[in-house]
Amino acid sequence: MSPQHETPAPAGSREELRADCADCFGLCCVALPFARSADFAADKAAGRACGNLRTDFGCGIHERLRDEGYSGCTVFDCFGAGQKVSQVTFGGTDWRRAPGSARAMFEVFPVMRQLHELLYYVTEALGLAAARPVHEELGRARTRIDGLTRGSAESVTGLDVNALRGEVNPLLLRASELTRARVPGRRRNHRGADLMGARLSGADLRGASLRGALLVAADLGGADLREADLIGADLRDADVRGADLTGALFLTQAQLNAARGDAATVLPAGLSRPAHW
Repeated sequence: MSPQHETPAPAGSREELRADCADCFGLCCVALPFARSADFAADKAAGRACGNLRTDFGCGIHERLRDEGYSGCTVFDCFGAGQKVSQVTFGGTDWRRAPGSARAMFEVFPVMRQLHELLYYVTEALGLAAARPVHEELGRARTRIDGLTRGSAESVTGLDVNALRGEVNPLLLRASELTRARVPGRRRNHRGADLMGARLSGADLRGASLRGALLVAADLGGADLREADLIGADLRDADVRGADLTGALFLTQAQLNAARGDAATVLPAGLSRPAHW
């Protein structure tokens, strides 16, 4: 929370794209709204601090979020946008000490989160050896997006993120296609499919496209999801116990946190086994 922290990670690195709550002013707990539901125990308006937010910007119930009815918090990932807004955009001055900056800070955060999510996907694509034919374009995209994240609060909030995403998505899709083309055999296409509650236990989904697929409460136990493209797939309450996610493309920690796995679930490099598994 203090600007006196360790040397920041290099621009566009994976470390920079991991949430560092210690260097954030609790922005996700204030800027974003949530409604009483299975994911949240109470209603909260955008711009109003959650009742569990401490004065040091930590969460008062962090270790018991699921038990207290705040499972929605455990599946949120800002991709490092929180510390970027706190320490770069606003120079380490928090909204409590400078209340006049609060509104602008809370408006910047959701936009910055989208930019950092794009950076995450582009960085992942640059790590795919088979995607080398588009690495140059991806590198330019990463440099451009990273530069945008370092602009003023006004320039960030004025961005058309949807247009930017429209420019980057074809590169991510091409990176996915080049990588999955190396997978032997027939590759299933379930892009955008409604697979809510689907029985896919033990299914061969290696190299499949599951981009944007609705997999809420789907049974993927023991499924082969190696090199499957999972960008934007909704894995809330999906059963991935014993599934093999080796090399799964564009899978995020938030997606894993939303699913139900176990010690036998094989994870891609760089992602952690959720504590509640």
